[in-house]
Amino acid sequence: MNKENNSKAIIVIFGATGDLAKRKLFPSIYRLAAAQKISKDFAVIGVGRRPWSNEKLRDHVITSINEHADQSPSIDMNEFSEHFYYQSLDVENVESYQELYSLCNQLDDLYQTNGNRLFYLAMAPNFFGVIANHLRNEGLTNTVGWKRLVIEKPFGHNFESAKELNEQLRQTFREDEIYRIDHYLGKEMVQNIEVIRFANAIFEPLWNNRYISNIQITSSESLGVEERGNYYDKSGALRDMVQNHMLQMVALLAMEPPSRLTPDDIRSEKIKVFRAMRQVKEEEVPEYFVRGQYGEGENSGNRVSGYRQEPNVPTDSITETFVAGKLLIDNFRWAGVPFYIRTGKRMAAKATKIIVEFKDLPMDLYYQTEIKRPNLLVITIHPDEGITLHLNAKESTNSQRVQTTPIKLDYCVNCHDGINTPEAYERLLYDCMQGDTTYFTHWDEVSLTWQLVDPVRTYWDKSKAEFPNYTSGTMGPKEAYELIEKDGYTWWPIRSGEKVYE
Repeated sequence: MNKENNSKAIIVIFGATGDLAKRKLFPSIYRLAAAQKISKDFAVIGVGRRPWSNEKLRDHVITSINEHADQSPSIDMNEFSEHFYYQSLDVENVESYQELYSLCNQLDDLYQTNGNRLFYLAMAPNFFGVIANHLRNEGLTNTVGWKRLVIEKPFGHNFESAKELNEQLRQTFREDEIYRIDHYLGKEMVQNIEVIRFANAIFEPLWNNRYISNIQITSSESLGVEERGNYYDKSGALRDMVQNHMLQMVALLAMEPPSRLTPDDIRSEKIKVFRAMRQVKEEEVPEYFVRGQYGEGENSGNRVSGYRQEPNVPTDSITETFVAGKLLIDNFRWAGVPFYIRTGKRMAAKATKIIVEFKDLPMDLYYQTEIKRPNLLVITIHPDEGITLHLNAKESTNSQRVQTTPIKLDYCVNCHDGINTPEAYERLLYDCMQGDTTYFTHWDEVSLTWQLVDPVRTYWDKSKAEFPNYTSGTMGPKEAYELIEKDGYTWWPIRSGEKVYE
């Protein structure tokens, strides 16, 4: 099936009246249409509980694009919005699915979409299995074209619940038809990790424990939980960030070169990383992981409340808003190299960075002070996407002694590509329509990552936490610094002028 046929489809979005659809999905579909990456023969059915009409949804779509598309309209907005239809639906009501079935068939004939159907579940995970079951029973997945299911995280809340959910979905969809979306995998610089590693002869020979001392991954947010208290308090940073985003980045950094650039070969190498990752026993958790919860502080000069004062958060909540961890991969390439991760809310800056620290030279001829300047490779995922290589060079001076000064070799993606860089959801939606599963998580990955974090969650649920333990506007609790300092390292700043812990 060629790409033109793949881009002909009916896209059914469950949760079309929600925030994700407004901020990400509708603008992404618009940008794909504007770039002519999807055929004009497409339709979008917005599904929700609200009693909207087609006109109400279309107005909502136009507003969404004007607010979030980040580019001037290049196609007629009214003509584009006419591809959108609304279906009020109760997820438990059989008649609602029968009406949806009729609408899909009508639009299939109208737009000649060849029976291709993409079901996007942008709603609470507890409805995933119910919806999939009704889609099968009411004939919506019985189509002559392809059918695909896109689901957002969290995929379960531990290994057992994820396994149960997967078994429910597999009754309707094959594994290759289930697209578990992780928007981090759609980011430009996350996808660039493989290219940096495997397309540069200067890096690949050094990408091992002989030359790398440690790797640090930081994903910090300056905002708090905002209005997401109900969801977040049941999740926490471990489930919300570590089990998916953070471990996926570790896998891309640590994987072996795939024999071919196919989804199966890339996935196979990532799975090998998860299998080689040292599983922490419950009693070992304090040695490898630190949790935190933000208290009151300052954010951009404004006084902000602590997590327990946020809307819909219990005043005695012990949910973590910060996690730092030390991961070890027990294989030939990475034995002895720690991968340090940290992620949290209400921190000093919104940034996602990967810092690869290379080992010191055996004889430091030019160091004139106790401050050592190791070579660093910095991959910035957000905000200024790019790559920076930190080197040492001769300082321009009249002194007879040769002194060094740090220099940086920079490449900034945003500086060259600007707003034309594809947004993560835009890229992933396009990949889904093309049947490319490279940057979606397979069940084997989900299964292994849950098994890695479950002992940590179990230990924390059993033990007492002294919260809050870090001030809003800082980079987390002091224990996170102690975690890495006991190995002789320090967290590299993710922005200039970053405060050390308070």
